[in-house]
Amino acid sequence: MSVVLAAPTLERLSPLQRLEELCDAGSLRPLRTGVRSHALGAKACAGDGVLAATGRIGGRPVAIFAQDVSMAGGSLGAVHADTVVELMRLAGRARIPVIGCVESAGARIHEGLAALGGYGRIFRGHVALSGRVPQISIICGACAGGGAYAPALTDFVLMTEQASMFLTGPGVVGQVTGEEIDAASLGGPKVHDRNGVCHMVAADDLDAAAKARELLDYLPQHAAERPAPRPTVAPPHDPPDAAVPAEERQVYDVRVVARSLVDGGRLLEVSPRYARNVVCAFARLEGRAVGIVANQPRYLGGVLDSDASQKAARFVRTCNMFGIPLVVLVDTPGFLPGSQQERSGVIRHGAKLVHAFAESTVPRLTVILRKGFGGAVIAMNSKHLGADLVYAWPQATLGVMGSKQAVDIVSRREIAAAADRGATRDALAAAYADEHMTSDRAAADGFVDAVIRPADTRGALASALASLDGIEAQPLAPGNIPL
Repeated sequence: MSVVLAAPTLERLSPLQRLEELCDAGSLRPLRTGVRSHALGAKACAGDGVLAATGRIGGRPVAIFAQDVSMAGGSLGAVHADTVVELMRLAGRARIPVIGCVESAGARIHEGLAALGGYGRIFRGHVALSGRVPQISIICGACAGGGAYAPALTDFVLMTEQASMFLTGPGVVGQVTGEEIDAASLGGPKVHDRNGVCHMVAADDLDAAAKARELLDYLPQHAAERPAPRPTVAPPHDPPDAAVPAEERQVYDVRVVARSLVDGGRLLEVSPRYARNVVCAFARLEGRAVGIVANQPRYLGGVLDSDASQKAARFVRTCNMFGIPLVVLVDTPGFLPGSQQERSGVIRHGAKLVHAFAESTVPRLTVILRKGFGGAVIAMNSKHLGADLVYAWPQATLGVMGSKQAVDIVSRREIAAAADRGATRDALAAAYADEHMTSDRAAADGFVDAVIRPADTRGALASALASLDGIEAQPLAPGNIPL
């Protein structure tokens, strides 16, 4: 006799329950409870289809709202917009984070331009708060049109497995293009966690609330304040280089290295399924919140490409806005070559990453784990790009390109004239690497500040952050990059 196990029940909460799950028990204080829409008359609810409130998360004041899909599909009208805009105004005045639980059919059609104008005011409100206070959006159901645009203007977007986002829904897509597609295939989490729109995916509303609380713990109340420190937790006992193969072409998971360095081995990864050849994550190092950017040799050998550059650049800028120090782990053979990358604008997107690091004013530390070649090692927070300190492990190799590629250029005649070209190439490449590409040579040339043992990496990073603790992230005027 076989036993069939029931599938786990996913929690889908009401707007009020969503806010209560987000906030500390008993801290929720609703706002604008008497607001009603003349357009919907007796069917209207407090806030006209949206519940706005203040509350506390981990003891910290926050401004929060949740749209009500039972009221005209959560569509947005002028009064609904007024409620959200007023909440954002208060958050800006009080300098507190804003979290929105979003589920909306878009602009309320029978209100016409008034509804569209409401979205314009919300967009403007998000932009006004950008870089001033953290903004998090939780997509709890179907979101169309402006309901999808508004979350994309916030710092982080979380989606539940039941959610979807699209500018035009399946019905309109079918009418205009003839394509038959359902909501999940058009804009579900499996779509948006691979294209960078969504930063994290949650199983349900309860999981989304837990993830939002965890994410907020790494962020400050506002841009002029640092993230709160936490008690130090020892990292795992495995040495940082245990998972790193000596052969530079062998792959490994750089997250294993990162976990061996941070408190409790705990990473909160951002966009883990988008541009997987680079890892962006929050962590703590001796209690301090840090942002980690790392090449991921497990995917595409850790090369940088258009998507990875965009993903890393946005993460670097977010950390810089909110005063979060950056720790960069480098193991990259360079930028991905090829016509497809050139057509996708890899030059433009790679420049975004260079610009993001160069303009950052938070403490910036780099560790070169195994290799760093070409423009990619510059783009990954090099010393000459403004890194405060650059470390390298003893086995690391650095250069304009790999040793074999280098001797193919500088020693091509000698190789061509050799009786055994393969053996000659290998010997010349080894000699070139020993002379030009070692971590000791990089340190002697000023590209690296110190060559350190892998086992000493956490201590070196923690000591450096403590020394740089007095650095305050300052917004820069355009072009005002410190040299």
